[in-house]
Amino acid sequence: MEINKRTILWIVFAVSLVILWNNWMISSGKPSMFAPTPPAKVAETPAVAATGTAGVPAAAAQPGTVPGQAAVPGQPAAPAPVRAERIVVTTDVVKAEIDTVGGVIRRLELLKYPDHFDKTKNQVLFDVSGNNTYLGQTGLIGSTAAGVLPNHNTPFVARPGLRTLDGGNAVQVVLDAEQGGVKLTKTLTFKRGDYVVDVRHDVTNLTAAPVQPSLYLQLQHDGNKPPGDSWFTPSFTGPTLWTPIEKYQKLAFEDIEKGKAEHATKANGGWVAISQHFFVSAFIPAENTAREIFTKKLATNLYAIGTVQPLGVVAPGATVSNTARLYSGPQDEKTLEKITPGLELVKDYGMFAIIAKPLFWIIDQIHQLLGNWGWTIIAFTILIKLAFFPLSAAGYRSMAKMRVVTPKMQAIRERYKADPVKMQQATMELYKAEKINPLGGCLPILVQMPVFLALYYVLQASVEMRGAPWIGWIQDLTQPDPWFILPVLYAISMYVTAKLNPQPADPMQAKMMLFMPLAFSVMFIFFPAGLVLYWVVNNLVSIAQQWVITKRYEPATK
Repeated sequence: MEINKRTILWIVFAVSLVILWNNWMISSGKPSMFAPTPPAKVAETPAVAATGTAGVPAAAAQPGTVPGQAAVPGQPAAPAPVRAERIVVTTDVVKAEIDTVGGVIRRLELLKYPDHFDKTKNQVLFDVSGNNTYLGQTGLIGSTAAGVLPNHNTPFVARPGLRTLDGGNAVQVVLDAEQGGVKLTKTLTFKRGDYVVDVRHDVTNLTAAPVQPSLYLQLQHDGNKPPGDSWFTPSFTGPTLWTPIEKYQKLAFEDIEKGKAEHATKANGGWVAISQHFFVSAFIPAENTAREIFTKKLATNLYAIGTVQPLGVVAPGATVSNTARLYSGPQDEKTLEKITPGLELVKDYGMFAIIAKPLFWIIDQIHQLLGNWGWTIIAFTILIKLAFFPLSAAGYRSMAKMRVVTPKMQAIRERYKADPVKMQQATMELYKAEKINPLGGCLPILVQMPVFLALYYVLQASVEMRGAPWIGWIQDLTQPDPWFILPVLYAISMYVTAKLNPQPADPMQAKMMLFMPLAFSVMFIFFPAGLVLYWVVNNLVSIAQQWVITKRYEPATK
């Protein structure tokens, strides 16, 4: 039996080393050992690209060109590829690059948020690089005798105008395209201090017959796991949507790949989005307009979510207009609540949202008083421990009694070590005689666990703390402690806590209990500093509370 216990210890130690190495790889920007290499995106065949699910053109234009039609024997050669222009728009919060091919924002840089790994760079949302694709696309579905209508592969011409705020409050980029006898004008409006881009589409029928176009708003994203994602600090990246009837829905790229993604398909309101850790991009069509909602696989490891809105019959020479909004920025709960109903739900609190939302409200109120997220976490942790003190005190009293009778339990163990049944009976008689509940120390912890887990999600999901410093060496509470001071303090606090608790009668169990602080502190090296700070303060307050209870109640139990 002793050999088996030592084997278990070695297994735990080996697993800890593997986890330590894996988390080091993740923290340095390398892929996890447990994650498969993401497959490269493969362009669809022309037949699939020409139609696409829900009628939305699926083929993505290559950067800088628009492909012409293939040459057919006996027919004139296809026109030469059209060179694209990149229009750079800069406001006080974003820098956007708009490709005149399709009128697509091909790159969106958030000027107020540094990159997770390289603080000299800014966070980038929309982009196409390597195996990563993240785009927002719009266009028309339909055709006339003259051909298909303008879409996100069609070349546009940009009208001249300002590209920076220059003292103003807004910048407009107006793009025109004519295809299939229909003129499409896209107007993108960027505003000061705002991550919402107003998107207006004006459709003019230049043919002699009525047309019935539909407008699509589509978000593309690859299916790769985000950099830095790990088993211990997982985050969600994928399509999300909200409708007035079905409410909030969260989808997985894996389900779209298998054709098993179930979601609302029709609505008169709501939005569609791609959510990721701390950030979100959402197309918000005009309210009270009928739309279809779709998800689809575009290519290998490339997926889309979007809406299709019928624009009605457009008579010859007539123009119809449609307005929508594109939010692409941080998951700031207060901001998202003001933009449109349900958008704040992309801040992923997991299954503990019903507890996490009021917890965050309390934390936010404390932060308004203290002005520092680190001190806010400390103050909130102390308040939580005080609120649960009556429950904790019951557990500490039970453990204090257990410590007093530990010598008696060891004596019982020695006396009946050859007879486990009698050992168990004698132990239960001792509990009854001393009025000890062996589960007394566990039940208060179980009651508090939902709150602690909800708080974990609050600290993990709050972009408000991203880049927020505490003191000295902690300059970003969402990043690991660069000097490992907090994990070391956590290990020390866990060791002290283990010493205050009743010592296991089994020597091997006692060794394992002393090993646990080291194992957890190794894992906490890669946890966000804000989370580790919470656990350090939680342990320190627990030690103080337990010491007071132990000193007060131990004499009465002797």
